[in-house]
Amino acid sequence: MNDVARLAGVSIKTVSRVVNGETGVHPGTADRVLTAIDQLGFRRNLDASNLRRGAETGIVGLVLEDVANPFYSMLTRAVEEVARAQGGQVLTGSSGEDPARERELVTEFLSRRVDGLLVVPAGDRHGYLAREIITGTPVVFVDRPAGGVEADTVLVDNVDGTALAVRHLAEHGHRRIAFLGDSPGINTAAERLRGFREGCAQAGVPFDAALVRMGPHTADSVAAVLAGPLSTATALVTGNNRITVHAVRALAGCVRRPALVGFDDFELADLLDPPITVITYDVRELGASAARTVYARLAGDTTPPRRLVLPTRLLPRGSGEVPA
Repeated sequence: MNDVARLAGVSIKTVSRVVNGETGVHPGTADRVLTAIDQLGFRRNLDASNLRRGAETGIVGLVLEDVANPFYSMLTRAVEEVARAQGGQVLTGSSGEDPARERELVTEFLSRRVDGLLVVPAGDRHGYLAREIITGTPVVFVDRPAGGVEADTVLVDNVDGTALAVRHLAEHGHRRIAFLGDSPGINTAAERLRGFREGCAQAGVPFDAALVRMGPHTADSVAAVLAGPLSTATALVTGNNRITVHAVRALAGCVRRPALVGFDDFELADLLDPPITVITYDVRELGASAARTVYARLAGDTTPPRRLVLPTRLLPRGSGEVPA
């Protein structure tokens, strides 16, 4: 601003009035300032301006597991749309299921003066955010609950969704139903395993621990368990979109395929042979609800923390309707 003022032959205060759109500056003087701004390539530092005025930035931080996963890409897009409608922006980072990386990203976002945080938890200890929450920074946990703090949370009904998958397979005559889930230390994986157990009980199907394998999973590990310990199963429930894709690849070309229901929809699932039956839900609403909650808090909502659970539904396409 000193450089602009010097080139335009005006005071720094006059430059400030022009860049902030204030009245009281002679049109000729304003033109000289704007010309100087163009010549020097001046860009207003919004962070510095907001810091000086104590204003909100409209920027929120979003911590995900892995932005490369289409599930999180869709969730991010929904958050961005809400932020844009509010005149804000989103900073995004992937934790890679590493609690230390999650905390590192949160610390980095806070140092950049984000107004709020959306976090897909990588761990179950979030006491490090207690002071931020107490001092008024809105924090919303997405897809998984927090540990050790009270905060707004937006979840999916994982238990009911997996139980629905088991009941559906049982209705088609299946009694030996296997489950491939993610690491049991992840809340969603643990809840989906609980739903699998409850679904077996609801459908009168024996729960066989030998037919359950929890991750993390790779393409090779999924292929190995499907060819080995789970080969006697007539039906399979997969715990997330990535595991489902690994299972579809492993089963390609097999003469006898188990009936398959996957948790989470994924791109091209309806075009495979057979098309993949899935437990689905509104991923965009998951992200949008979380973002709306953050901006509502920024707008002055001081009601107690809320817990929103989105419903799931079965989308039959063929792979889950194969009879035993």
